[in-house]
Amino acid sequence: MTTEKLQKVLARAGVGSRREMERWIAEGRVSVDGRTAQLGDRVGAAARIAVDGRPLGKRAAEPLPRRVLAYHKPAGEVVTRQDPEGRRTVFTRLPRLRGGRWVAIGRLDVNTSGLLLFTTDGSLASRLMHPSYRLPRDYAVRVFGHVSEAMLERLREGVTLDDGKAAFERIETLAAGEAANEWYRVRVREGRNRLVRRLWESQGVTVSRLMRVQYGPVALPPNLREGQHHELGPGAVDELCTLVDLPAEASAGDRRKAAPRRPRRRPPRRG
Repeated sequence: MTTEKLQKVLARAGVGSRREMERWIAEGRVSVDGRTAQLGDRVGAAARIAVDGRPLGKRAAEPLPRRVLAYHKPAGEVVTRQDPEGRRTVFTRLPRLRGGRWVAIGRLDVNTSGLLLFTTDGSLASRLMHPSYRLPRDYAVRVFGHVSEAMLERLREGVTLDDGKAAFERIETLAAGEAANEWYRVRVREGRNRLVRRLWESQGVTVSRLMRVQYGPVALPPNLREGQHHELGPGAVDELCTLVDLPAEASAGDRRKAAPRRPRRRPPRRG
């Protein structure tokens, strides 16, 4: 009987990333055939898997269709499933899944808006976030304070932060704002916490607005409003897989048949 590592099966089923699943197994949150699972366990297709006491169903070990969403995150939403402070989370507006769940590809802090990708494939999410692939992340940023050419050169060459040296791979002036406000497009290739803000703050200026506009080859669709999502077609999903050395799923025929989905309209606010 063919078996696979338990964390790989859970990640592929869309429960979470492989690293997250390893942590859950170590915490005793996963059971297999009625016993608490251990790191290193392997399971077959007939295994009865449960997470936090909830069975995943008979087809849990079978891969879900690999799907990827582009979501336009508004400022104020948090990238977590439940927030103890009661703030709105990014998962509340996503379409529901049967037998799996959406996994966020990277994070944006509560005050940052823009492109956030989700997938049903935990392995794909893990690889797209892994620092070894160095996928570009582009941001549009409004800076408050005087920005000199010497400052921009330092940011390109690299400055020392509290967690090591960092730099912008690219800095492009977008538009001059009023007084000391100016817009830039910047690129980084790592997902360190608040990296873009901390780089600018190291030069004595303040980021007054921050929006991610691209992750890898996926750009924020210009007609995608805050709170809306758009599902990537099979060809775009295959491109992401190829970038991180995962086998593509869609055939050429599937790509021809696939039609882009319209952005989902933001539901009206109540009250």
